[in-house]
Amino acid sequence: MKPRLEHSAGYVDRLSVWLATGLGVGFVPVAPGTVGALWGLPLAWATGRLGQTSHTLEVLAIVVVCLAGIPVCTRAVRALGGEKDPGAIVLDEIASLPITFFLVEMNNISVVVVGFALHRLFDITKPPPTRQLERLRDGLGIMADDWMAGIYSCLALHALMWFDLLPFGGG
Repeated sequence: MKPRLEHSAGYVDRLSVWLATGLGVGFVPVAPGTVGALWGLPLAWATGRLGQTSHTLEVLAIVVVCLAGIPVCTRAVRALGGEKDPGAIVLDEIASLPITFFLVEMNNISVVVVGFALHRLFDITKPPPTRQLERLRDGLGIMADDWMAGIYSCLALHALMWFDLLPFGGG
């Protein structure tokens, strides 16, 4: 069943749902996590641009976005009826894509496509301890499993680049 915003939701609840669903993209009927994660690509590019100036700024931006997602997702899930992690909430995918591309220049389509695919693979398959992180409370559980997917995909992407295994000279 598709989550619906409670009629009694106030302004902050509506704003939280709007942000947590990626401006409503999370309500698409097919593969909302994948479609919503596409919003993470411009965010990853922007944080990567910060990294060209200072890796500290890049880390700080990623941490701020990821931590800000916790209360937003907590509020949104409650406004949507309290289901543990409704598919419509895609802020976790959006916020964790910059983790995938940490210290990676997104100047090659091969790098972007492979990084995105790796992130979706690890988010969907949830290797340990990813699934266990999902059990954390409220928005933290929604966000944390995607952070782990971002870490796994970042490591895998760096390994593929290191060994020059990306298609079309992406490494």
